[in-house]
Amino acid sequence: MFSNIKNKFSKLTPEIVVLLEWSIEMVELKVGVKEKQVQAQGLGLWCYKCVSTHPGCGKDFDWRWHWSYTCPDPNDKCVKIVERKGAEEIITRDCLSSIQGIRRDIPADIYEGCRPAARDIRLAQYVFNDIDELDIKRNHYDNTTFCFCDFDQFCNSVGKPAIPAMMMIISIVAFAFNWLHF
Repeated sequence: MFSNIKNKFSKLTPEIVVLLEWSIEMVELKVGVKEKQVQAQGLGLWCYKCVSTHPGCGKDFDWRWHWSYTCPDPNDKCVKIVERKGAEEIITRDCLSSIQGIRRDIPADIYEGCRPAARDIRLAQYVFNDIDELDIKRNHYDNTTFCFCDFDQFCNSVGKPAIPAMMMIISIVAFAFNWLHF
């Protein structure tokens, strides 16, 4: 990128050339510094990245199969996308900044919680294609839901807690009852 600049200034003194090369290297290093700082300082959110066609990434998520990734943006969110058509269900887990470039149906409200996908009325407006498999209008799935989270690391792993709340309450009451009688 900066090689043409070096060629233009080749008639300068060696000291100035060294100074220019050093400053160009510093500019090249600063290009990716922000993302690396976020990852190095631990400021990024840790999320899982997988699709339910991978083993262990379906409804019953198995964390032992998948690595977690640091999201590149310091204010990023973990996303779980659930797409349903009849009995078929596809679940995608990723960082919001990673899917913003490819998905046009992300809801405007990306705060914590689940929301239906947004409809884009301009999508495939001037396209007249007879191949249904391309899904240009993104209407193959009957229901698409986006679930966002950013308050906890690895929060896009499961939708519901493993132990129901009623079981927790019953066990606490039983423990308190047993403790008070001794």
